[in-house]
Amino acid sequence: MIPSAELETCRFLTTDGEIALINLQSARRRSWSRFFTDPQREGVAETVVEHEQLTAQFVGDVCALDRLGSLASSLAAALPSSARTALIRAQVSSMTHRFTDARHYLAQAEIGGAPTDDIRLLKLNVDQACGENLDRVLDQRREIARKSGRLEDLVPLGALLTDLREFIDAHQIYTQGLRGYSDVSPLPPAGVCFQLGVLWGELVPEPDTARAAQWYKRAIDYLPSYTKARIHLAEIYLSQGRLSEAEALLAPAVSSGDPEVQWRLADVKAAQGKAPDGEAHLQAARSQFDFLLERHLLAFADHGAEFYAGSGNDLRRALDLARVNIANRPTLRAFEQAYAVAVSGGNAVAARELRAAAINQWGGSAAFRRSRLARRTTDRLEGAVA
Repeated sequence: MIPSAELETCRFLTTDGEIALINLQSARRRSWSRFFTDPQREGVAETVVEHEQLTAQFVGDVCALDRLGSLASSLAAALPSSARTALIRAQVSSMTHRFTDARHYLAQAEIGGAPTDDIRLLKLNVDQACGENLDRVLDQRREIARKSGRLEDLVPLGALLTDLREFIDAHQIYTQGLRGYSDVSPLPPAGVCFQLGVLWGELVPEPDTARAAQWYKRAIDYLPSYTKARIHLAEIYLSQGRLSEAEALLAPAVSSGDPEVQWRLADVKAAQGKAPDGEAHLQAARSQFDFLLERHLLAFADHGAEFYAGSGNDLRRALDLARVNIANRPTLRAFEQAYAVAVSGGNAVAARELRAAAINQWGGSAAFRRSRLARRTTDRLEGAVA
């Protein structure tokens, strides 16, 4: 459980969450209107990207990626040689996990004279997402956060520390950001509370689901329509047999189009003994995942692998998707996922190959020594499927 004093650090007077999202959607529509009126106007396309990014993150609207792709194409047609266009295309590519494209557009933006700070921050994001140059990224993240103390700079530092398995330090950075927050928007603190839920519920070696649930609840308190927080809290409730509570969390989020909502509803219905309803939700989840993987393979490869390794019941496809994810961003977490899928599918050859590749890429790091791949139990798991 979260200590009561710690909970108080993230209790703010903010705008009502539903009103904040209504305001976000109104602002998003206005920014699109301004873009359609004059796509070349300075700052207009950048505002659209910001609004769509927030919509994807907090509403779970997966169509935001398609809209951003349309914006990037329109801007490229209107201003094909602009450094500004290249920088925005790099942002959109990064959001859809097309990191090779993002680096290409960043190089164009740099040659064209785009703002140095914007290029530097986006390069940090891409390197961090791909697990590259992490010592340098960590030094720069620490320095940026030290100078500003702003939540927006502390959050990526906390995420990087999490990737490096420095969980206590990551927790402290996240809560430091919460303590210093002074705005009225509920979106940033909701996002940090969600990250703390993931940290304690899924990433630490011994998950603390009670603690994670409290962080997810706090995120939903700030933002009742926060789709991802609802999904993750519903997973905890499902594991505890609190099926009606899990269903109540998921049902309002169906309209987001996030396939994980249908997936978890399928699990709830199956646990309730309602097989036909569960199968209907499972088919909807499968259809939605297939649609997203066809349009944005790299953005959803890891989520697709998780689904097909679980209720989607297709371990071969799960392993294929996990390999796609590794090829795109060979992070330690990506290797862990692919290895777990291989072990679950009884594929000892793939398991050994993936572990060897992970050791080659990450074996000299402290993060690897703290990872699931470094534990002695992995040898026994491989032996069990040999």
